[in-house]
Amino acid sequence: MVLNFSECTLARLDKTFSLKQIRTSPVSENWLNGEAGISDFESQALLRFREKLRLNVYDWNEAELAYNFIGPLIALADYTTDKFNFFAERPFGGVVGDIEMRGKPDGMIASGFREPEKPYFCFHEYKREKDPDGDPAAQALAPMLVAQEISEYRHPIYGCYVRGGLWYFITLEKKAYCISEGYLATRDDIFDIFRILQVLKQIIIMLTENE
Repeated sequence: MVLNFSECTLARLDKTFSLKQIRTSPVSENWLNGEAGISDFESQALLRFREKLRLNVYDWNEAELAYNFIGPLIALADYTTDKFNFFAERPFGGVVGDIEMRGKPDGMIASGFREPEKPYFCFHEYKREKDPDGDPAAQALAPMLVAQEISEYRHPIYGCYVRGGLWYFITLEKKAYCISEGYLATRDDIFDIFRILQVLKQIIIMLTENE
């Protein structure tokens, strides 16, 4: 059986893989509440990004949202190192249980420089604010399940999905996953979103050092 990421729903993943959604976990709390400084340059850039999002969020399609807001925010967080990098729309897949899963995540942070090797973070950019379809949480969680298999369950897997201006952060530990409340990027939450992205970088650095 082959299951494409785009076909996934939380109900289907829960039933197929015996998953359980939990309200919170130490891993999720440590990520969402972790500390990271924001420089004056970064603060000014975030204010500009926020203003552009406020003006356009209801009209941008998914590509415009990615190019004009999500991409610059990810670039500002800067995940390019000699041990890991941010990759977009790369073919990715694996076997979970006895089911082959595959697709092209909108983004992932993985070991490797030119090609993704071992993913730590899977990102799904949802559709535009108006007339969305699909299940974005499941479409982020599905590649996280594959990433967990690749890592041989040695550490939690992190993820995120975006719906218009709302960002949701996901953690996966074995059969349990946690989805945060939404952070609204058109408000001061944008500083929390950026802080969480920076904390993620700290976490991935620690993971790569321990391997």
